[in-house]
Formats: sequence, C-alpha cells, structure tokens
Amino acid sequence: MIQRLHEAASRKAAAVALAAAILLTGGCTTVSEVGPETVSTCGIATARLADEDVSPLDPRPTPQLPVTVKSADGRDVTVRSADRILAVNLYGSLAEIVFSLGLGDRVIGRDTSTAFPSAAKLPLVTPQGHDLSAEAVLALDPTVLIADDSIGPATVLKQIRDAGIPVIIVDDEQTLERIPDHIRAVAGALGVAEAGERLVTRVQGEIDTARASAPKDGTPPRIAFLYVRGTAGVFMIGGDGAGSDAMIEAIGAVDAGTAAGLAKFRPLTSEGLINAAPDVILVMTEGLESVGGVDGLLELPGVAQTPAGINRRIVDMEDGILLNFGARTGKAVEALAKAVYGPC
Repeated sequence: MIQRLHEAASRKAAAVALAAAILLTGGCTTVSEVGPETVSTCGIATARLADEDVSPLDPRPTPQLPVTVKSADGRDVTVRSADRILAVNLYGSLAEIVFSLGLGDRVIGRDTSTAFPSAAKLPLVTPQGHDLSAEAVLALDPTVLIADDSIGPATVLKQIRDAGIPVIIVDDEQTLERIPDHIRAVAGALGVAEAGERLVTRVQGEIDTARASAPKDGTPPRIAFLYVRGTAGVFMIGGDGAGSDAMIEAIGAVDAGTAAGLAKFRPLTSEGLINAAPDVILVMTEGLESVGGVDGLLELPGVAQTPAGINRRIVDMEDGILLNFGARTGKAVEALAKAVYGPC
C-alpha cells in the first residue's frame, strides 16, 4: 500500500518518509467546544502534537529473557538479549513503540521515518531511503532486530539472520485496530510483555478519548487526503483502505475518496477530485512543500475547483505521524480533530 507509493516515488526521485506529526493551531479551542459548522473558518492550518516526543512508561520495565516468539514470517525466533535493539520499518512506528515501552536507551540506530527528538541523533541504518543497509546494521552489532514487511530488501534481512542476529518480523497491517497487536508483538519479543499490556491500555485509552471528543452534531466535513511529491511527479488521492481514511473517520469526518468509491491510492485527476468534493484537503508537510506550498497545491488537477480549494481549506501535517499507527496515534487523532474543527 504505502510502501508501493514510496517505491514509485523512489524510481523518480529520492525515497520519502510516510507518516505525519500534527500541529495544534494556536488559539484553537478543544474539539468538544466546536462543531462541523466551523470547518471553513480556519483556512490554511498546520497541525502538530503538543509534545512531539514519545512518553516512555513509568516505571520502565526490565526485559525478562530469553524468550522464543513466533515471527510474522512463520519462524520461531529466540531473543537472548535486548541490550542493543534495532526496530525499523517504513513508518517509524516500531521504534516509537520501543521508546514508549521505556526501552529507548537500548536502541542503537533508526530508520528514516524515526525522527522524534529522542531518536533523531541515532545513526541511520537506511541510508538509501527505506532500504536497510546490511553494513550499517552489522556495524552497530545489534542483539535483536525488529522489522516488518514494509522494509527490506529480503536479501539484507537474510544477511543479518546469517550473522546470528535474531530478526523478528511484525505484521504489517497499518490500521487503528492492529496497533495493540503490534505493541504486544514488540513487547513480547523484548521480554516485557507486562509493559506491553500497560502501553496497550494507555494507547487504546487515548484513541478512544480522541474519538469520543469529535463533534457529533451537524454535517460531517468531507476530507480528501492527497499524497503529493512534486519533485517525483507523484500525485495520489487516498480512499478506502489507504490508512488516511481510518484517521479521517476517527475524527468524525467523511473520507472523500472513500465516499467517491476510490480504494487505497489512485492517481489524482481533476474529475476524480471534483467529484470527491472535499471540504478540507489533508496533505503531509513535506508533500506540501514539494509542490510549492498552498499556491502550488491549488495548481494541481481539480484542487482549485473543490470547496476546499475555493476556501483555501488546507490542513498539513509534518511527516511522521498521520500514517504511523504507532504509540502516539491517540494524540495524533486528537490533534487532527483540533486542526480540522478548531477556529483560528
């Protein structure tokens, strides 16, 4: 899904990170204080989490090892040490979970998408976009590698296994519903299952609270998520199953792509976007910058002819959170709702 979009962009230009962080527009009220009728009042908005870093569990757990777990690729894998952890994928969600579990001080490297402050200075093991470098990984001497099918290539993962490093593959389904499973898989592999349950409770509570705070009255706004990379010539609209639809629906809005009958990601066309008729267009910050900002976005097919384009109702999010589906997702849902519904 998202990986294929990145791969398409990579063939034209450098690979880009998918995910989003969300900016709370200054002066916005809480979500429960406003309704959908305020949707057109804010114009251009950038969304951001109140705290961009992860919040580790307290007390922090101590791994109980060794453990043998079933990897998503069908292998039984034994982990004997969690002293030097690598957790990598396309979205940055796996490292976010490890840090949130309270094991961030044991993480020795990062993928391109893992850029929150606590991890930002770690050495990259994906120097070429989102492809793992065997040399970079082995040079760090990890005691365990946690990944999913969004990252590779498979030959590099085999090299790492052949070097004697336990490799745990986690299920790659990026949805709100699968977040607890991902947390449990990571926690189990690191010998901190009890801490995993504590984190599941916290994250699920944040998601449920954010969902409940979305306005219930009035006509819900139609939001279209556009994946744009101007430097690569990639312009897509999200629909059913794209991941963005789950976040849009979580704030009580209608995913315009899904409502127009689109699935996953489809090439952006003037007719398709006009038919989707979004009240709000949601983009990632780097994508917006790649097309020259809001003015450049309005030049893309059909954008200026939509209600969102006419009202310049554009919400952008820093890459790293929107499609991350990690331990900060509840906070991301809450912040997205505030950016969409809150008056400026």
